[in-house]
Amino acid sequence: MTVPQLLLPPKLVPVFTGEAMYRGAYGGRGSAKTRSFAKMTAVRAMMWALEGREGIVLCAREFMNSLADSSFAEVKAAIASEKWLADFFDVGETYIRTKCRRISYVFAGLRHNLDSIKSKAKILLLWVDEAEPVSDLAWTVTIPTVREEGAEIWVTWNPMRKKSATHKRFRETPPEGSKIIQLNWTDNPFFPKILNTTRLDDLKNRPDEYEWVWGGAFRTFVKGAYYSKALIEAKKRIDFVPLDPLMQVRAYFDIGGTGARADAVAIWVCQFVGQKINVLDYYEAQGQELSVHLAWLRSRGWGKAWCVLPHDGAHGDKVFATSYESAIREAGFDVFVIPNQGQGAASARIETARRLFPRVFFNKDTTEEGREALGWYHEKKSTDPERDIGLGPNHDWSSHCADAFGLMCIHYDQPDGAPPPRDRYRDRRSSSGGGSWQSA
Repeated sequence: MTVPQLLLPPKLVPVFTGEAMYRGAYGGRGSAKTRSFAKMTAVRAMMWALEGREGIVLCAREFMNSLADSSFAEVKAAIASEKWLADFFDVGETYIRTKCRRISYVFAGLRHNLDSIKSKAKILLLWVDEAEPVSDLAWTVTIPTVREEGAEIWVTWNPMRKKSATHKRFRETPPEGSKIIQLNWTDNPFFPKILNTTRLDDLKNRPDEYEWVWGGAFRTFVKGAYYSKALIEAKKRIDFVPLDPLMQVRAYFDIGGTGARADAVAIWVCQFVGQKINVLDYYEAQGQELSVHLAWLRSRGWGKAWCVLPHDGAHGDKVFATSYESAIREAGFDVFVIPNQGQGAASARIETARRLFPRVFFNKDTTEEGREALGWYHEKKSTDPERDIGLGPNHDWSSHCADAFGLMCIHYDQPDGAPPPRDRYRDRRSSSGGGSWQSA
C-alpha cells in the first residue's frame, strides 16, 4: 500500500500533530501558511469522512461578498495539488465536498453573517483566514458555534496592529493548549524564486513596509501616511522624556462623545519646554464617560494639567445637557477651548504638525499607541482606479489621535516671542487657576 506524502513547511508539522482545539499561524508573505492550512482542511475532511463522521468545514473571512473573496480558490488548488486528495473530493464551480457527501465545505464572511453562522450545525472545523481584521464581536459570536466533539478552530493571519482582536485573543493571550506559531518566508522550503525577486525589490525600494509585508512585524506606517517620514526621522527623539516640574502640563483632547457607539476620545499630554514639545503620555478610550478620562489623568499624575479642547468642547453633548468644557472645569481642571479653525482645519493641523515634528520629543514607554496611530493616519483616496484623487484625511481609528496631536501643534504654533492673538485662542481657564496662557 502506498503511503501518501504530504509536503508542509517543517515548522508546521508540530502544529498539526497531537490534540488541540486551536491551531494557527501568523506571519508575513511567502510563508505558505494559507496554502498549507487549506490543504490540511482537506486532509481533516478526508479523515473524518473515512471515520464515518458527517459535518461541515466552515472557511471564513471577515469580508466576503462572493466566492472570489473567500478561501474557495485556495482550497480547490490545494486539493488539486495532491492526486490522492483530488480523487477523494467532488469539486465543482461553486462547491467542494467529499464524494461520499459526508463532509461539505461552507464559505462565509463574518462581518454581515453572524446570525446565519450561529445557526449552522455540525461544524467540525472552522478555519478563519486573513483573520487580522476580525472583530472581537465576531470571535465572541462565532467560536461558541463550534461545539461538535473533537471540532477544531484554525486561524491564519498577517499581523498588522497590536490592538487587533485577533492578536489579543490568539497571540497575546492564546487559549490554553493551542498550537499557534509564527511562520515567515524563511520557514518555507518551497519559497519560489519569482517571489524572492519581489521580496528583494521591496527590501530595496519599500524598506518602510518590508518587515510588515515579509517579516510578520506589526505595520508601522500605511502607504501615504501623513507622518511616516516625520516618525522615521523622529526615532532619535523617542526616548525617556522627564517631567519638568517648573513647566505647565497640558492635555490636548479630541472629543468622541459618550456611549458605546461614540467615537474614541484621545488625549496627548505634553509640556512646551523652550523650543521643544515634550510629549509625556497618550490615552485613548471609547464608549466611556468623561469621568473615566479625567480619572486616568489623575491616576497618571496629570491632575493639574490644563485641558485644551477643540471648538466642539464648548458645545452640549448629544447625550447629556452639558459640555465637556463646563464638566471638566467643574471637576477641578483649568480649561482652554480653541475656536473653530474654519474650512481647511484638518489640512492646517496636518501641515502645522509636519512642520513642528522636529521639535517633538516622545516618551517611549507611554506613547507607543499614539505613535502607532500617527503612523497610520493617511489620506482617503477615490475608489476610481483611473483617478488618483485625494479626499482628505481618512476618518478611521487613527484619526482621533491625529486630531488631538494636530490640536497640540496648532496651539503651540505662534509668532516667536509673542503671545497668541486674543481673537485666535480663547482663555477658558477657571478663575481658580491664576496666571495667563503665555506664562505656561
